[in-house]
Amino acid sequence: MNDLPPARLRVREAAKYLGLGVSTLDKMRMEGRGPRYLKVGNRVFYREADLTAYLDSAVIETSDSRKKTAA
Repeated sequence: MNDLPPARLRVREAAKYLGLGVSTLDKMRMEGRGPRYLKVGNRVFYREADLTAYLDSAVIETSDSRKKTAA
């Protein structure tokens, strides 16, 4: 029974999207880390765009990857 718009994910769905466990995502949120989230009443939701931005911000450049983009 998922009647949410596809751009708004519950914690379980967001954790799967990020490749994390639910408890890991919960802990990150409680510590003030991790992706942005929405709090509606007592419920927590994540927007797909915020999860994508979080993943994009985690990209680490290596000397090899910089050589490929500079060529």
